[in-house]
Amino acid sequence: MKRTSLLGFILVFAIFLTSCTGGKKNSADEETNKEVTIAMVNWIECIANTHLAKVVLEERGYDVELINADVAPVFAAVAKGDADLFMEVWEPITHKSYIEKFGAKVEHLGTVYKDGRLGLVVPQYVEINSIDELNSVKEKFDGKIIGINPGAGIMGITENVIKDYELDLELVTSSEAGMLASLKRAYDKGEWIAVTGWKPHTKFARYDLKILEDPKGVMGEVETISVIATKGWAKANPELAPFFKNFQLNDDLLGTLMVAIESNPGSEDEAALAWYNEHKELVDSWFEK
Repeated sequence: MKRTSLLGFILVFAIFLTSCTGGKKNSADEETNKEVTIAMVNWIECIANTHLAKVVLEERGYDVELINADVAPVFAAVAKGDADLFMEVWEPITHKSYIEKFGAKVEHLGTVYKDGRLGLVVPQYVEINSIDELNSVKEKFDGKIIGINPGAGIMGITENVIKDYELDLELVTSSEAGMLASLKRAYDKGEWIAVTGWKPHTKFARYDLKILEDPKGVMGEVETISVIATKGWAKANPELAPFFKNFQLNDDLLGTLMVAIESNPGSEDEAALAWYNEHKELVDSWFEK
């Protein structure tokens, strides 16, 4: 009887301790949350940067989920907390409307790239150099400018270009992959083509291209590419916030990363991991506060 009573007392005491420490355990679990969701769009620099972040965090034990969508639903997802981060915010022009709409529900973390440019891109062999020359040779472009996803900021800006320059050309909705395929076909044949483009992008490394001059400044000047997170995310994730605040690449680094990713379709993580291993000292330094 004494043995049974003693065992019962120990059991009750153990349950009491568990109930008293349960709150602390849950708090610790929240502090060491290892799940991160990153939203992305199908633009090569976004794919490259996002997969680099994914493999680096996974090397440190995090469970990283990627959400792929168009720009509008991506901003909405981060604002609602359905995604933690988005690494492709072009400012001050391209994504201005989205920042105005969702800005109060997101926070900026860092600047990934400082020399972003939008423009209408043509092969170097095209014999014009400015947007205001397009109407005079519209037949050589088949009366078209090849665009990308309908929700992309550059599409709205290009519509403004067509209006402000009174261009008699149609903006064709496509995707980044479709635009690049059209560019390659035309370039290989030496045909004239105009596409919506931006820098950074691997197409400038693969082909001899130029951005048409924009004397009216409709396409804007230099832009930055930054990282946003759900409001309050940095404070809730102090161990990860410095990584995204310090994540920054120049033309050479981002160029090699993009080419590595683009050259390995279906194996983006493997390509990003190989790039990371070659630049480990730099990337690991981004975790420093």
